[in-house]
Amino acid sequence: MSIINTQVQPFKVDAFKTGKFIELTEESLKGKWSVFIFMPAAFTFNCPTEVEDAADNYAEFHKLGAEVYIVTTDSHFAHKVWHETSPAVGKAKFPLIGDSTHALTKAFDVYIPEEGRALRGTFVINPDGVIKTAEVHSNEIARDVKETLRKLKAAQYTAAHPGEVCPAKWNEGASTITPSLDLVGKI
Repeated sequence: MSIINTQVQPFKVDAFKTGKFIELTEESLKGKWSVFIFMPAAFTFNCPTEVEDAADNYAEFHKLGAEVYIVTTDSHFAHKVWHETSPAVGKAKFPLIGDSTHALTKAFDVYIPEEGRALRGTFVINPDGVIKTAEVHSNEIARDVKETLRKLKAAQYTAAHPGEVCPAKWNEGASTITPSLDLVGKI
């Protein structure tokens, strides 16, 4: 069963953010758009490139009223050291969530039990805590956060314009479609 359009399950995790430890729950997500970016583990090879990509685009996420959360199955203590030792990860101003119990990773169905790690999963969550997009793929393929930004903008647009849909390759400012019987077979 898909987790699309389902409520984020209750959770409680510790994270490292801008020099301090913080606690996050599902209630922390309410009232703003959220982007969860799951990664296998800290101190790996592809993961810092993705953290850096998210950090380089963080201002755009904030402009859209969204918070970014990086999640690995490491502890928040490991994330503190990762942030302090990796120039790429050191750019992060968003929470680095330690999911050492794997509860969050399992709730988003990205847990690899044989490895104790997460798959690369990206989720856009609306201000009510409802999951609107999900992308999960193999760990050897890093993501491009610009596609996540495009999906966030599409989710925000359709939330603000019920009855409209964003077609393939839709970008902000492009035309949308209002589904109707008259369009069936004509697109």
